[in-house]
Amino acid sequence: MPELPEVELARAVLEGALDRTIAAIDDTDHWVCRPHAPGEIAAALVGGRLTAARRRGKAMWCETRVGGGPGPDLGVHLGMGGQIVVDGRVGPTGPEHRDPGPRKPEWDRFTVTFADGGSLRLFDKRRLGRVRLDPDVDALGPDAETITREEFRTRVGRGRSAVKARLLDQSVLAGVGNLLADETLWQARVSPSAPADELGAARLDALHDALEAALEAAIAHGGVHTGEVIRHRRPEGHCPRCGAPMVHGTVGGRSTWWCSAEQA
Repeated sequence: MPELPEVELARAVLEGALDRTIAAIDDTDHWVCRPHAPGEIAAALVGGRLTAARRRGKAMWCETRVGGGPGPDLGVHLGMGGQIVVDGRVGPTGPEHRDPGPRKPEWDRFTVTFADGGSLRLFDKRRLGRVRLDPDVDALGPDAETITREEFRTRVGRGRSAVKARLLDQSVLAGVGNLLADETLWQARVSPSAPADELGAARLDALHDALEAALEAAIAHGGVHTGEVIRHRRPEGHCPRCGAPMVHGTVGGRSTWWCSAEQA
């Protein structure tokens, strides 16, 4: 699934669709637009405008204005390999979005056409994305990009579960996926299986700072796949920092890689 950096890159593309009058919407893909019936999203938004592109963790939505007042939020989820396309600008463009070859029209699962002739499309060959009105984000924890050190200590350093499981719990912290968790824990030299409540304030602060740095780098370079340790998460891989073998296991039910020396 897309992680925070990929969703942030897509959100930035969405900003190109703001403040433009919506002339038409193709919401006829009943699976991607569920639970809405075909035409329901169009009826709610045609004639209005998208006014802001928001993100919380991996969740992304646009605020709208319709008929002189606030309209429903338009939620967009990328699925495994969906892309936002606004007037030809595409995001994200990481390895999970490899060129699919000739792009069939039916792979545009949702399209907003603007009065100026431009468009916003959800391109999704695998049909795993999602578009819906007023998505519920209340169950999500604070955004991983903006959480403070103090709140990070309180939320992540609680309970006996493995620290990686705490990082991946979207109700604790929104936006961290499997690759970003491994990159962050490697950057901070923290074992993914360490009990969260045994880390202490100093190590939790180091983990927060590593997450902040990993996010900044991933957004700047095009996604979590650009992390320093990511390409070494493989059999016979070695830590790019100390050269020790990388180790594979399961932590919190997820496939996990770590440095055998520095994250023991």
